[in-house]
Amino acid sequence: MLCKDKICAVVAARDARSMTRQLAQALPFTRTIELRLDWLADDCEIARFLRQLAAKRPSATLLATCRRHEAGGRYRGTIAHQLLNLAEALRAGCTWYDLEIESASKCPPELLDVLLGEGRQITSAHLFRAMPSNPKRIIRQLSRRHPDAIKFAAQCDSLAAGLRLLRLTRGRRNVIAVPMGEVAMPLRILAHRLGSALAYAPVENPTAPGQVSLSETLSLYCASHITRRTRVYGVIGDPIAHSLSPQLHNAGFQARKMDAVYLPFLVRDLRDFLGAIAPLGIAGFSVTLPHKESILRHLDDCDPLAASIGAVNTVVVRAGGKLYGCNTDYVGVLRALGQRMSLRGSRVLILGAGGVARAIAFALAQAGTAVCILARRKHRAMALARAVRGEAIIRSLLAHEFFDAIVNATPVGMYPYIDRSPLKFRELNCRLLFDTIYRPQRTRLMQLAARRGIEVVSGVEMFIAQGAAQWEIWTGERAPVTPMRRAVLRALREAQ
Repeated sequence: MLCKDKICAVVAARDARSMTRQLAQALPFTRTIELRLDWLADDCEIARFLRQLAAKRPSATLLATCRRHEAGGRYRGTIAHQLLNLAEALRAGCTWYDLEIESASKCPPELLDVLLGEGRQITSAHLFRAMPSNPKRIIRQLSRRHPDAIKFAAQCDSLAAGLRLLRLTRGRRNVIAVPMGEVAMPLRILAHRLGSALAYAPVENPTAPGQVSLSETLSLYCASHITRRTRVYGVIGDPIAHSLSPQLHNAGFQARKMDAVYLPFLVRDLRDFLGAIAPLGIAGFSVTLPHKESILRHLDDCDPLAASIGAVNTVVVRAGGKLYGCNTDYVGVLRALGQRMSLRGSRVLILGAGGVARAIAFALAQAGTAVCILARRKHRAMALARAVRGEAIIRSLLAHEFFDAIVNATPVGMYPYIDRSPLKFRELNCRLLFDTIYRPQRTRLMQLAARRGIEVVSGVEMFIAQGAAQWEIWTGERAPVTPMRRAVLRALREAQ
């Protein structure tokens, strides 16, 4: 066994003081820590940090890395100086050292034995461009000198590539597989469950694409407790980094002490994600932009309301991998608006004609609301208006119209483009403005409406309501809404 703690904290900084501080931050959470000596400014700063390390001698399994620039690291010294730094790290208390294959292949085994014989060796390869067509060749190359462990990190632009990399660990002990890149980020959280001997998480500074911070890895995703029995859920979309669905759902799982985890999946290719459902053991997933309508083509069955809406935001993976779709967005909008106004007989303008807009339009129409649609694509606005027996609105006439409420169901103004608004100041003629965007909590559109004295409602209300409904569909239990709401609001405050 490589290490007891399978989540390896990564300590990386430009100066010795910051390295020492990060090391202290990591120790309460994991006893497996990689020290990225190559991030330090120069050999003098490396020596300064190692002196401090030798004086403290923390009780932990420490891995020393001094990766040279040619192998994707930051160290620009010679191989000789690299080996000397690693030797000093072993004397300062490190148990393991990571030596990239580019340096290891140029060093006689006898030299490594003399300089680094006290430590245990990880021979590593880092491919920052793409997964190679023949990854087993790299594994054979790494294993040639019989190191104590091998590490293979590769850029993976699809879940299929990441899974192919992780499968290389099958039947092998002490193999570390690291899928890099944004698309592969969930695989980092599940890496140990999928066979990797370690999963890396930076204390502060990311050292590779797609890394998740140590605090999120351990507190948000509880990665150290994930086993093969853990149920996996997630949200698919593009973009997805802004989503607070992981905070919402994981707070619910933790409150109910459920063995489950919810992960964000950046999905550019739906078929790639669908092919990963079975290997990852995914039990259900949320669907956001731009997949709410296109996912319908891949479902085995669908809730009649979701089918009539023509958009799905929730999928249950049933026995045999059958996909069942439903829509909880309508629950969110009815709760968000129904508590503030009488829906029957009111006139509401919906901005947009996509998946969210369709759910809102059908929900309001069923509640007896006169629905009006304004969308960038006129033909889509007219089609949705016909479907709910509503009215398509022309923007040039908007300043002369009046509505009981205006609902923004477009992504305009969503993080990170927070300075944008789908409507101008003079176009906001209504009593209430509801923006389905929840990040930021107070959008540019809401600010403009408030300046006109219009009551504003944040998308947080809809987000929590639809998410709680999803959670209940998946688990069959009542959602713990209070801790779920608290987690979302805390994340929004921290983001601000």
